[in-house]
Amino acid sequence: MDVRDRGVLITGASRGLRAALAGELARAGARRALVSRGMEALEGVAAAIRAGGGVAHPIAADVGAKDDVYAIAGAAAALVGDVDLVVHNASELGPVPLALLADTACEDLERVLAVNLIGPFRLTKALVGPMLLRGRGLVVHVSSDAATVPYPRWGAYGASKAAVDHVARIWAAELEGTGVRFLTVDPGEMDTEMHAAAVPDADRSTLTKPAEVARAVAAMIADEFIPNGARLAAAEWGIPR
Repeated sequence: MDVRDRGVLITGASRGLRAALAGELARAGARRALVSRGMEALEGVAAAIRAGGGVAHPIAADVGAKDDVYAIAGAAAALVGDVDLVVHNASELGPVPLALLADTACEDLERVLAVNLIGPFRLTKALVGPMLLRGRGLVVHVSSDAATVPYPRWGAYGASKAAVDHVARIWAAELEGTGVRFLTVDPGEMDTEMHAAAVPDADRSTLTKPAEVARAVAAMIADEFIPNGARLAAAEWGIPR
């Protein structure tokens, strides 16, 4: 998808990959609506984009809250027009230090699923109808290698991302040929606050920088030859791990 002058909605856009991707798409000419729970950090990202001549509008909302989702969709359409690209990037790790499944509270699992799975599903439902009427759209889910590898203590997060991967594939199969496409992205291990919270003793010098991954994701979004429903990993883009 050529994102020039397109309406783009990015969730969880206040830091890490989300903020870096917002900036990368700004340089490509997209009009962005940025969603996060914290307005202060989000406004900082939007201000930096505007200072560079881009268009960015912050929306303070919680993707995991049912009542916020349709407000997000409506606000995004009002601010940037037709939303042709949505990047589901908001993520909930759960309480840290990460717990074994036997020690995971049901309420903590519910919150992780609400943000990582149910929220993106609700938001996609709110946005996909207009996309279908226009005959175009791209929905990108940001996943994790925890979706495919059963890491101990990553149970809630890994289960949520595995479910996201499969839901994206089903969306792609059901809407094949409509002009609305779905992709899933595994960015690999990045030097982010979330990774530091989950793995505090990690050697951060070995981790990929969010800006490097953001450039690759932007290139993937622009590549019309990637199959609908594909799942892409950082290693496939030649990003150093």
